[in-house]
Amino acid sequence: MTGNEVRKTFLRFFEERGHRVVRSSSLVPTNDPTLLFTNAGMNQFKDVFLGLEQRDYNKATTCQKCVRAGGKHNDLENVGFTNRHHTFFEMLGNFSFGDYFKEQAIKYAWELVTSPEWLGIPKDKLYVTIFGGAEIAWLVDRPEDDDARKFWQQQNVAPDRIVPVKGLKENFWAMGDVGPCGPCTEIFYDMGPEASDKTGSDCPDCTFPCDCGRYVEIWNLVFMEFNRDSEGKIWPLPKPCVDTGMGLERVTAVLQGKISNFDTDLFQPLMKRAAELCGVDFYSEKIIEKETGGAASLRVIADHLRAGTFLMADGVVPSNEGRGYVLRKILRRAFLHARHLNAGTFPRISGMADAVRNLMGEAYPELIAAARTTDQILKTEEEKFHRITAAGLKQLEDDLSSIWPPRVGGAVGELVKSGAQIAVYEGHKAFRLYDTYGLPLDFIEEAVRDRAMQFDKAGFDKAMEEQRTRARASWKGTHKEAANPVYAKLAQTFKTEPDFYFGTSTQDCRIESIVTKAGSVNEIPKGAEAEIVLDRTTIYAESGGQVADTGTLFDKSGALEVAEVRGAYYPVTGLIAHRIVAKEDLRVGDRVSTVADPVRRARDMRNHTATHLMHAALRNILGTHVKQAGSLVAPDHLRFDFSHFAAVDASEIAEIEQQVNEEILKDAEMRTDIMNIDDALASGALAFFGDKYPEANVRVVTIPDAASPRGFYSKELCGGTHVARLGEIGVFKIIGEQSTAAGVRRIEAISGDSALAEYQRALTTLRSVAGLLNAGEDEVVAAVERQLDATKQLEKQLETLKRNAAGSQADDLLERVREVKGVKVLAAQVKGFDRESLRQLVDSLRQKLGSGVVVLATADDGKVALITGVTKDLIPKLHAGKIVQELAKMVGGSGGGRPDLAEAGGKDTSAINSTIGRVHAILDRLL
Repeated sequence: MTGNEVRKTFLRFFEERGHRVVRSSSLVPTNDPTLLFTNAGMNQFKDVFLGLEQRDYNKATTCQKCVRAGGKHNDLENVGFTNRHHTFFEMLGNFSFGDYFKEQAIKYAWELVTSPEWLGIPKDKLYVTIFGGAEIAWLVDRPEDDDARKFWQQQNVAPDRIVPVKGLKENFWAMGDVGPCGPCTEIFYDMGPEASDKTGSDCPDCTFPCDCGRYVEIWNLVFMEFNRDSEGKIWPLPKPCVDTGMGLERVTAVLQGKISNFDTDLFQPLMKRAAELCGVDFYSEKIIEKETGGAASLRVIADHLRAGTFLMADGVVPSNEGRGYVLRKILRRAFLHARHLNAGTFPRISGMADAVRNLMGEAYPELIAAARTTDQILKTEEEKFHRITAAGLKQLEDDLSSIWPPRVGGAVGELVKSGAQIAVYEGHKAFRLYDTYGLPLDFIEEAVRDRAMQFDKAGFDKAMEEQRTRARASWKGTHKEAANPVYAKLAQTFKTEPDFYFGTSTQDCRIESIVTKAGSVNEIPKGAEAEIVLDRTTIYAESGGQVADTGTLFDKSGALEVAEVRGAYYPVTGLIAHRIVAKEDLRVGDRVSTVADPVRRARDMRNHTATHLMHAALRNILGTHVKQAGSLVAPDHLRFDFSHFAAVDASEIAEIEQQVNEEILKDAEMRTDIMNIDDALASGALAFFGDKYPEANVRVVTIPDAASPRGFYSKELCGGTHVARLGEIGVFKIIGEQSTAAGVRRIEAISGDSALAEYQRALTTLRSVAGLLNAGEDEVVAAVERQLDATKQLEKQLETLKRNAAGSQADDLLERVREVKGVKVLAAQVKGFDRESLRQLVDSLRQKLGSGVVVLATADDGKVALITGVTKDLIPKLHAGKIVQELAKMVGGSGGGRPDLAEAGGKDTSAINSTIGRVHAILDRLL
């Protein structure tokens, strides 16, 4: 069975048993600040387990793409050294949200794994572990999981193959310090003695369980039945859940009879392609690696380029912090191993992305969609790596040469014995080359040894640990709390009906809940701040990049203002909490009218629809590689981040503006459809980065275009509010474009009355400038160019006059030359010179003196400018920088410079004369 067939078989098994097949979520976790990358199948269901979200199904199955590299879960350094560590992997899983529990989960697992109709793994090769008991909370002991034992025995698993494991480390799972938790049961496969990492006396009687590598965990079943609160207390969950995880790579190795995951068809095509790109023979390289027992470079390249391709397809770009830093580290490790394989040619391996797409594009079509973007990022990053590495080699040579010249012959140990002085290459310098330039540690150590120097390994390790600390600090993942029990309980039976799609006001809304800092209350007095939940509302809650409405609550009659609404949000899926300040006493059960600020809403709607238009224009003009990477829709402006590799130039900006405004002029009627997400995506709708969509009842916003082969100009999944017709936007204007990260650009724009005001302001400015230039509006550019040309001519004339004046004044100043111990010295204050012309005057005076010292000072714009010049023949005796430093203190400033020319500035212009008067005494002392 191929790896692709294993994936399909697992999903089909659970789909036939009533589970919803849910597509893999992005590797960039949605709305989860606790995670650097998606690293488990349950991540996308986290809010369901926490009570923050309810879905229209209670059983699901997935094949989730995962990355463990960086942060708490980091397998990067192990990849290439073991049979089963990967940065990217696929996690097969089935989930129950309050439906079935232990008995059915165990039954499903055993049937899928052992039945000849499914995976057909021999039962005599399998073992299971169960929770063996432990203190799961303060003074709360949990006994062995007898239920799990019983249910395994019901599947005819022999008692001696059911092994309890005590403690919380292996067979008890918790989402975090607080939140859902519960015991686990795991299925292990016996790979046979040949898979053991230990031999002979190291593992004389290998029986299960043993950590020698022979017994491999292939499936973990987690039974979430408790909730741990912030005080460490354990409470039963009202609806126990099931969360399981089976590593696709591991089970594929089992089914294909391979000890190493890398020997399966999930990796072999990638490793062969890596060998081709690196110019080595695949089979010879495997033999070499087996004999040396070291890290297999082909494995590293296959794994890391697979991970990198998936990460880039999900919008991650290489950078120096956060997710981008981890991606860059993964890619550079792969590039480095390519160099290990064939250092003479510095092989390019960016073509690996195509191999990943060929192998996995059918299961993950986003790889195909992002091909252009991925390839461009990868090529750019690879070129940068080789350029930086070359610079790193030069820096290493410079470092070593500055410390100690090359020593001919002699090992470090022999030199130490002989009592010779040994230079040390400091570890923090080596780490800079390792971290910044990507030079491998063994390469640095070898270069140090070649110079018969000692390497400061302790200093390197210290710098490494400091960097890891900084990296952890740069990703300040926070704990995600379970839903407020008030909202979680309310959401089980109630949802807020959103009326904001149909207007800005509605009547007869019931207050369902009032929540303050103290918790749920039945009433609040006038002046109190609280959150309230209504049965329906026209107040838009912040989501999808669009900011929340503000507004007012009135009494049932609509005449009396009872609360100011300062915002709204979703505490759990389906519930809208309004942040309010009460103007009158309010009680649960009161009937109120909601009124959203209509001006603010109209601006939000214009900007949101304009965002859709701009997104479509960007894809039309720049290319379909453009992919949203974040957005903001606010009343005063819109902001849109997207993937692109160059600044959007002025002509492209103009074309984007033109295309959007042309669509606005067509005044097409917007269309909104409700459909399931699969049908929406199949129809051509785009999904936005970072948004979470339900499986069913998603809103699809379409801007029609009868002339387009697709029948639309724009089509996106969107829960925001929009204009009814495009003409309501009025006008669209881009006000800024910039870079936010490598490969990510940001455009800010305005629409409607804000854009009109901007055009009017620009027109007013244009007319003012035209009036000043005495030119027509269409002649302004030519008139400005003429003025600039004239100004340049005047500046040239002025410079000529200054040089002539400086020459003339130089002759006058030469009459003031005095000698100090045989050295000609000219010290004077001059007027009417800026710093640049003062510098020219000093140069002129030095030339005319032939040999001597010149010190000039002037007051320039209320500040002191001091310049000292020393002719070259006097440099062995005098240093211009030291002279000017001493003088600068007298005028309340500082300065310095070269031995022949130095400058200083100061604040005290009144001290110029006295300072110039001290020059001769200072030189007398220095000479």
